[in-house]
Amino acid sequence: MKQVQITLTPRESKRIIAMGVKRLPAVQQAMKKGIILIALGSTNACVAEELTGKKVDPSRYGAGYIDGTTTVVPADKRLPAIALRDGKQVSAEGIIDQMGAQDVLIKGANALDPQGVAGVIIANPVGGTTGSFMGIVMARGVNLVIPIGLEKSIPYSVVDISKRIGIQRISKATGLPVGMIPLFGEVITEIGALTLLGAEDVFPIGAGGINGGEGSITLCIAGDKADDIFELVQKVKEKKGEL
Repeated sequence: MKQVQITLTPRESKRIIAMGVKRLPAVQQAMKKGIILIALGSTNACVAEELTGKKVDPSRYGAGYIDGTTTVVPADKRLPAIALRDGKQVSAEGIIDQMGAQDVLIKGANALDPQGVAGVIIANPVGGTTGSFMGIVMARGVNLVIPIGLEKSIPYSVVDISKRIGIQRISKATGLPVGMIPLFGEVITEIGALTLLGAEDVFPIGAGGINGGEGSITLCIAGDKADDIFELVQKVKEKKGEL
């Protein structure tokens, strides 16, 4: 079986993951008939670009982010969330109330634990956007898709973290103190995305880097389409993860 090796920076990973999310059967079905709500987040900005074909500013398509501290995008600079109905862009205002088991919510995360559970850090004392929609998602069985890079893998249980931390339990923080909400849905990392793009087998062989490669992931791809995927990755790298 043919094997190729690739290294993806976090920005390039976001693009590859977004390409994979577009291939998900639940997403393809909802693009034909259904609702897709793309929550704020830098990876989700890439997903929105893949699904709409329109440019989205990742620095503004977010609520919270980490830049050496835990911080938030000011409310007046945030872009509104993007929603699609039957593949056409519509207002996201109140659309969560209309969503059901045939629809898709796409929500990024900040941590991925060894059990494959993703976690979102929460700086808003009433739960922010995640807290506002998770009850509806879980109660109705909305398809929850969680795009997240392997760079966010942590060696600790997200469920245990959610039990131990909270804004009012933290005395000091580099940035904003946070809590955590576990997400239970379909996690799509670079491995899942590359599989959706045609790889027969994908496995990580290294992580990290320097000189602009910080946070990178190095993977081995095996299968008859390995060369095709390698060429696709090369195109993504040439554009530095841009659309």
